[in-house]
Amino acid sequence: MEGLLIGLAVIAVLALVICAVIYNGFVSRRNSVRNAFASIDVQLKKRWDLVPNLVETVKAYASHEKEVFENVIKARQGVESSAVGTKERFEREQDLGAGMSRLMMLAEAYPELKAGEQFLNLQRNLTEIESQLAASRRAYNAAVTHWNEGVEMFPGSIVAKVFGFETADWFETPSDQRKTQDVRF
Repeated sequence: MEGLLIGLAVIAVLALVICAVIYNGFVSRRNSVRNAFASIDVQLKKRWDLVPNLVETVKAYASHEKEVFENVIKARQGVESSAVGTKERFEREQDLGAGMSRLMMLAEAYPELKAGEQFLNLQRNLTEIESQLAASRRAYNAAVTHWNEGVEMFPGSIVAKVFGFETADWFETPSDQRKTQDVRF
C-alpha cells in the first residue's frame, strides 16, 4: 500500500512538472507574440506619423483629388480609435496602407511633385517604414504560428484549455485588398 502511495505521489509530481513546463512555454510564446506585435506597432506609428505630411505635400499639387485624401485621413482616424492588437486594428492598418499606396500612385501624375525634395524624402521614409513593417509582420506571424501550434497541439491543448489560452490572429491582408489593381499606361 505504501509503495502505491509513493508511486501515485511520483506520478502526481511528474504530471505537475510537465504541466508547469508546458504552462511556462505558453508564457514564453505569449511574450514572443507581444514583443513581435510591439515591433509592428513601432513601425505602424512611424507610418501613422508620416501620413499628415504626405497628405499635405500631395494635396498642394493635387487639390482636386479630395476623395483620396479623405480616405487616407479617415483610415488614420480609424487606426487611432481601434484597440491595440485586435483584428479590427489590423484591418484598419491595412486600409491605411492601401490608402497610402493610392496616394503614392496619385503622385505619379504630378512630375513636379515627384521631383520635389520634400516629397522624395517622405517617399524614402515611407519605403523604409513599409520594408521594416513587412519584416515585423513576418516576425509577428511566425510568433503567432508558434503560439497557435502550442494551443492546438497535444498535450499543450489540454493545458491551454485549462488556463484559457486561445489562438491568436495573424496580421494578414484583408481579401478585398488582395485584388489586383488595374494598371494603365
